Amino acid sequence: MDCKFKTDLGLVTINDEVIVRVAGYAALDCYGIVGMASKRSTDGIVQLMGRENLGRGVKVRQNGDKVDVDLYIIVEYGISISAVAASIIETVKYKVEHLTGIMVSRVNVCVEDIRV
Repeated sequence: MDCKFKTDLGLVTINDEVIVRVAGYAALDCYGIVGMASKRSTDGIVQLMGRENLGRGVKVRQNGDKVDVDLYIIVEYGISISAVAASIIETVKYKVEHLTGIMVSRVNVCVEDIRV
């Protein structure tokens, strides 16, 4: 579903895929993250997704005139998970709001795995 908002010049429509890519790239730029995660529905095994498959590790839901972003990540072993999650939340919220103009109501970070 596309996100729409009005400006002084008219109506702006942004595809969900754009928000997914912005959020995914913003998360991958944060320190301590190895990559995005995707669970296979058949056996529940977590797979490491590269930059070409960001959509599987990011979910976007429209919440009125704002969006909720869910990120499924794999973190690096030995890094503080709470510090990585706080950094990701802050970075993703800022970049999505700054680059798309859509307000983010919440960013949920789900740590699916830890890799060495």
